[in-house]
Amino acid sequence: MFERHQGGDSAVLVCLDFGEPDYRDGVEEFVQLVESAGVKALVVIEGKRGRPDPAYFAGSGKAEEIAETVRANQAELVIFNHQLSPAQERNLERLVQCRVIDRTTLILDIFAQRARTAEGKLQVELAQLAHIQTRLIRGWTHLERQKGGIGLRGPGETQLETDRRLIGERVKRLKGQLATVQKQRATQRRARERSHQFTVSIVGYTNAGKSTLFNALTKARAYAADQLFATLDTTSRKLFLDPEHSVVISDTVGFIRALPHTLVAAFRATLEETIHADLLLHVVDVNHPLRDMQVDAVNKVLLEIGAERIPQLMVWNKIDLKDLTPDVERDEYGKIRAVRVSAINGTGLDLLRSAVVEAMSLPIEEHTST
Repeated sequence: MFERHQGGDSAVLVCLDFGEPDYRDGVEEFVQLVESAGVKALVVIEGKRGRPDPAYFAGSGKAEEIAETVRANQAELVIFNHQLSPAQERNLERLVQCRVIDRTTLILDIFAQRARTAEGKLQVELAQLAHIQTRLIRGWTHLERQKGGIGLRGPGETQLETDRRLIGERVKRLKGQLATVQKQRATQRRARERSHQFTVSIVGYTNAGKSTLFNALTKARAYAADQLFATLDTTSRKLFLDPEHSVVISDTVGFIRALPHTLVAAFRATLEETIHADLLLHVVDVNHPLRDMQVDAVNKVLLEIGAERIPQLMVWNKIDLKDLTPDVERDEYGKIRAVRVSAINGTGLDLLRSAVVEAMSLPIEEHTST
């Protein structure tokens, strides 16, 4: 239903430095995002600015440079690692003579490619509509055709008004469908609560190895790949930790820095399992140079969705890449702080299972105060 760039598109990328301390690493992550969308990055245009330009975001001189680069490389797309206003997007498209998208649109495109369940697809479409509703750059007459066309438009109604009304009607229908799915999920969750089933959610920065860990623990076949946002939909399985203990464990979408608020809001229902979990396994790529920043980014999203008070068990993953030994790290009070594992080869998973069992035995007040 939505216009998406196709695999094989070639793009000019634009990253501007507004003085952020982690700017350079942000550029590398942006290139990864673009590649995750199946787009070929031709050139990365960089520059420094004190603040965004109202007309072109990048300023008129930099915008001309982008246009020249597009022509020289015969690029089909320009992608900004920033959020553009509708006016800036339109101005840039007129100048560079090809489609221009921003970071939010790029992430939405990746989400659209990854969504597999009915709920995930509904969430994606709602987020896309919320983003497009303020823009309406391209025509929405295909929606009108789907609903019968002639006779639909009201007296004196402009195309823009029709487009807005059609989107509004679509949003209303999607919210109704999503509410039904959420009700079913809530019913399932209440059934687990009545059976006193302990629940665990795996959270972490995108590409930290969450799905690989989920598969290793449960022997499931959740999609896992070395790319950003490989997992979008929440998957839950029963996990037997030892002969006396079992939990319901869920794999969730990965988090990322500067995740637009509209996406956090739209995927709140997908993250319901996280909000209602008894324990969070916070998976961290122990080798990543910005792992502390990634941990902070995850905790920020957890705060936004109301899951900040749920106890966390840190899981230092990918120790095989750093020649570290599997181990349990404890604080000065003897409480487990983190477990070192390699999800890809299974080392340390026995320690992780034991750590979860230990967490299950903590008093309720200890859980809620973590």
